[in-house]
Amino acid sequence: MTPVRILGIDPGFLRTGYGIIDLTGNHARHVCHGVIRTESGELGDRLRRIFAGIGEIIAQWRPAETAVEKVFVDRNADSALKLGQARGAAVTACANLGLAINEYSPNQIKQAIVGRGHAEKQQVQHMVRVLLCLQDLPQADAADALAVALCHGHQREGRRRLAAALAQGARQ
Repeated sequence: MTPVRILGIDPGFLRTGYGIIDLTGNHARHVCHGVIRTESGELGDRLRRIFAGIGEIIAQWRPAETAVEKVFVDRNADSALKLGQARGAAVTACANLGLAINEYSPNQIKQAIVGRGHAEKQQVQHMVRVLLCLQDLPQADAADALAVALCHGHQREGRRRLAAALAQGARQ
């Protein structure tokens, strides 16, 4: 079975996390992770850094699939708008390079990784470390991005197994 490289993105206006895994069947292997930092500068410059950073990651690591966390809307409209703009920059970078976008809600991601849709960030970090056999706890934004990639991997593998079972049933 050929591994599939998945880029997970946890968009943020100050910090956009990214994580890349290789998935072979139901086995995930860590490739890399990190954070694109945009703590200072004008709006356009910050969005350009997110767009360019995601583009560089895609060019270097050549993922076949991309998964992005859906925007969580809080009471603060300004924060939600900035988060949406950051997410838009990241998604546009992926789409610009021909990658399809798979979206997952925070609850879907936590459910897939921790087993509870309302898990704490520390639980997600811990489970990402365990699932990917990492020596150190990844920074929160990078851990969230790896969790997005793992969630997509679980969903992808589940769909593959379902299709195989349905095909097997049709042949019988």
